[in-house]
Amino acid sequence: MQKFDVTALGELLIDFTENGVSPQGNPILEANPGGAPCNVLAMLNNLGKKTAFIGKVGKDSFGEMLKNVVKESGTDVTNLVMDSKVHTTLAFVHTAPDGDREFSFYRNPGADMMLTKQEVMADIIKSSRIFHFGTLSSTHEGVREATRYAIDVAKEAGALISFDPNLREPLWNTLDEAKEEISYGLGKCDILKISDNEIEFMTGTTDYTKGVAALQERYGIPLVFATLGKAGSRAYYKDFMVEVGPFLQERTIETTGAGDTFEGCALNYILDHGLDGLTKEDLTQLLTFANAGASIITTKRGALKVMPKPEEIRQLISDRKG
Repeated sequence: MQKFDVTALGELLIDFTENGVSPQGNPILEANPGGAPCNVLAMLNNLGKKTAFIGKVGKDSFGEMLKNVVKESGTDVTNLVMDSKVHTTLAFVHTAPDGDREFSFYRNPGADMMLTKQEVMADIIKSSRIFHFGTLSSTHEGVREATRYAIDVAKEAGALISFDPNLREPLWNTLDEAKEEISYGLGKCDILKISDNEIEFMTGTTDYTKGVAALQERYGIPLVFATLGKAGSRAYYKDFMVEVGPFLQERTIETTGAGDTFEGCALNYILDHGLDGLTKEDLTQLLTFANAGASIITTKRGALKVMPKPEEIRQLISDRKG
């Protein structure tokens, strides 16, 4: 009996995002719960799915806060480990005028990278329909071993494997190492969500269709989602491609969590419809819903606590059609 729809492994951290200026003229930073895997799970929870998270935070005030927030979002935290020696990882997000952002990480070390293979509860993965991961849990040797073990358990159990490279260049010793770990993930996944800059990073081309074709040929990935920011998104499946335009917002504040919202919506569709026999109409429907969800999150600060509700997404789609 499969207890969970999706189990994700990876980073859970605090995103300090700018939220106004103090009377002295200093930027005010808001401590937002963050980390791509739990953002994805929070979106799935809003869509009625059952999720679990595997990861590590510090046994400190931020770690306690994160554990509570993830639990309240509906995600099972049985395998969220608290580290008494290493503090919770922190990220500082600098937002540009157009809503795009840059990250500075305080993670040398941070608790998320201290997860070990021995701490991974295999039974949780075995009772999941989809296992989802990114590369932040592969930047260091110990957590890399834990991630690879979890992927092997998922594959052996017959779960679908979902992968989002989520490239954060400052966290890698070298970009060659980043390429190597992304390549490993590409070779293991059934569902890939990859951004335009990551396609360019891995293939050296800005012709995204050509880049995805090269990845599919090399790694044999059944379904690839390419997210293109303000240009919308594409799905590559079997011998065809579907493209859906964006839902651009005048009220965009920042883009944090947009890709994770997209991912959660996309995985929800696959859970409901399966990975086999998808049509162009199916994928158009999937991309439209996922693009709308990603658009809504750009109008909010943070991600995990403010994931859109399905009725919000359907309303936006309806409004745009009207």
